[in-house]
Amino acid sequence: MVYFIARFLALLSAAVFLAGSFPGHAKTIEIPSGSPLSVELLRHAPMRAGEPIEGRLLYPVFVENRIAIPAGSILHGRVIRLDPDRSRRIHSLLRGDFTPFDIPVVQFDQVVVEDGPPQAIVCDSVKDGMVILRLSAPPVQKKGSFIGRQWSEAKRKVVETTALFTAPGRGDRLVQFVYGQLPYHPQRIETGTTWTVELAQPIHLQLTEDPSAGSADPPLAGTKDPVTGQPADLSKRPPKQVAGWQLRAYLQRSISSAKDKPGDTFEAYVAEPVFNSDHALEVPEGSLLVGEITQAKPARSFGRQGKLRFHFKELRFPTGFSQPVEGSLAGADSNKSANLQIDPEGGVAPQAVNRVVAPLILTFLAGRAFDTDENRTFNHAVASNGFGILGRIVGMVVSSRNVAAGIGFYGAALSFYDLWLARGHNVVFAKETRIEITTTPRGSKLKASDAPQ
Repeated sequence: MVYFIARFLALLSAAVFLAGSFPGHAKTIEIPSGSPLSVELLRHAPMRAGEPIEGRLLYPVFVENRIAIPAGSILHGRVIRLDPDRSRRIHSLLRGDFTPFDIPVVQFDQVVVEDGPPQAIVCDSVKDGMVILRLSAPPVQKKGSFIGRQWSEAKRKVVETTALFTAPGRGDRLVQFVYGQLPYHPQRIETGTTWTVELAQPIHLQLTEDPSAGSADPPLAGTKDPVTGQPADLSKRPPKQVAGWQLRAYLQRSISSAKDKPGDTFEAYVAEPVFNSDHALEVPEGSLLVGEITQAKPARSFGRQGKLRFHFKELRFPTGFSQPVEGSLAGADSNKSANLQIDPEGGVAPQAVNRVVAPLILTFLAGRAFDTDENRTFNHAVASNGFGILGRIVGMVVSSRNVAAGIGFYGAALSFYDLWLARGHNVVFAKETRIEITTTPRGSKLKASDAPQ
């Protein structure tokens, strides 16, 4: 009897061992709380509390240097409340738009991984949604004269305006443009609005392993492995890796040209592992980049823009091993409305704006109210540009050239104030902003403009 029991247990152990050796063996992993998820809204949603929303994951989530949640996974959530957007309300009121603009506060509660069943998740609520623009460092360009820069900006604006009428979705953009001219219009959350949310509780997922695919996290090339806390022999790494790493990370705190000072430090969490050409792990997911502010110029009056420059000086592996590096910003996700740009050396500042054309055009149009031709109604409609469609209606109905010209000059004055007198814009990267950094071993020189595209 004892013999049969022992044999049964042996066969059972062998079966368990073999089951774990075949493709399709499931493994439970934990995605820790605090992990960031970048979620992009798939379609427009009405601006109202309780509205369900659906988004997709922009970037994969890694655990133990393997993909735990692939990019494109679907997340479901809802708008939990609306907070008033006071600054936008004031700005719009001065321009004839009385819409009570709000900021949606959203929360995601389900994730669908690889067409599987929805899985409940617990995330912090977030309201800093934005339509993002992926910045990248351009090649080195000559600065040029003031007139040359204004001409270049004018040409760029013409190209962008033309794209509004030629790119797909122009019908919807036309409707939104007409809405924007009304004194009151409905609000919506735009397609492509992105939030970076943090997990409030860990997620446990079942991953299927395929042994035939090989190990996804082999030991680091070299005589030592940073995963074990020992220094690696850089001379034995492939030359491509000695030249540098392209790291993707999330900022662990917000940085701003208005609040930070040169010498302030911050950290960025490496979200994706980096492997060399031999598929050996070079930089584990979860490593930390230590950055330092080198220039912080706050925005000032008379349209003077803020500027921010920083570099990375140290790479800390999860076990505590530290590698001195030289790192510069090669790319970042930025609020599209912030209109930021990265210079070839990795500095960030708002894009130059043409400060001449708009005030001149509005002033010229306002003067049309004093034309003496017979088409007075048309002249008044053209002149009264300062208060949206409401200003045009008033300018035509009153039939007074002084009223129409006054509305037009009011619009020209607002434009002049915005471009020449008002405070410029600061450079702000919020916490959990995703950035790309080009890093090289200390002593090697590689600018952000040299980063692989």
